[in-house]
Amino acid sequence: MKRLVGCNVLAIAILIVASWQSATAQTPQTSDGPVDPAVIEDLVAANRILVAQGVLDAYGHVSVRDPRNPNRYLMSRSRAPILVTADDIMEYDLDSDPVDPKGRTSVLERFIHGEIYKARPEVKAVIHSHSPAVIPFGITQVPLRPVYHQATFLYGGVPLWDIRGVACPDASAMLVRNSCLGQSLAATLGDRPVVLMRGHGDVVVGPDVQTSVKYAIYTEVNARLQAVAISLGGPINYISAEEAEARAKAPSDPSRAWELWKKEALGK
Repeated sequence: MKRLVGCNVLAIAILIVASWQSATAQTPQTSDGPVDPAVIEDLVAANRILVAQGVLDAYGHVSVRDPRNPNRYLMSRSRAPILVTADDIMEYDLDSDPVDPKGRTSVLERFIHGEIYKARPEVKAVIHSHSPAVIPFGITQVPLRPVYHQATFLYGGVPLWDIRGVACPDASAMLVRNSCLGQSLAATLGDRPVVLMRGHGDVVVGPDVQTSVKYAIYTEVNARLQAVAISLGGPINYISAEEAEARAKAPSDPSRAWELWKKEALGK
C-alpha cells in the first residue's frame, strides 16, 4: 500500500513539473504574414546600392523596421550584400532573435539593429558598414565634420564609440555580438544620425531606407573630401551652423538620388 501511495505521489509530482514546464515554455514566435514586396525590393536594393557606391563590401548590413509591426525588423541573412535577394530577408524581434530562421544563419552583429530600434522609435532603417574613408576619423584625433552641402546632417558632431571602454562580454572581439554591446553603441549614437566605431566603421540611421542610404553614401563622400582638404592644408572652411540649419529646413527629395542608384544597382 505504501509503495502504491509513493508511486502515485511521484506520478503526480512528474505531472505537475511537466505542466509547469509546458506553461512556462516560451511560445514560438510567428511571423506577421507576407511583407509588402516593395519593402523587400527596396531592402535588397539598399544592399546593392551601397556596394556600388563603395560603402559596403563583403560585409556590412542594412535593416528596416517592419512596417507591419514596429517591434520587428527585417534584414538579410548572413550574406555578402551584393548577393542579397528577397529570399535572404529574415524577420527579427527587437531582441534580435529570428522569428523563423528556416535554417538560415543570422548576421553576428544584428544586435546593432535591434538595440537602436529599441532606443530610437523614430528610426526606420539602420546601416552598419566598414565605410573605408570614414575609418581614419575613428582612429585619430580629427573629428568628422561636414565640408560638403550634401553632408550637413553631420553638423553638430559625430560621436565615437570605442568598444575597448565597454564593460560587456566579448568586447575584445571588436564585434557587436550581444545586446549589452548593442545597447552601449545605441547610447553613444544618442539622437544623432551617424556614430563612428573605432577601427571598425560606422552606423547610420534615418527615418526611411532611402534617407539612410543617402546618409551612408554622403558620410563616405564627406570623409573623402575632408581628408583631401586636410592634405591640402588649412584652415578648412567647414559648413557653418547657419548653413546646416537652413539645409535641415529645406525641402529634401531622397527619391531623386534613390531612383538613379536603384537603376544602376538593379537595372530598374
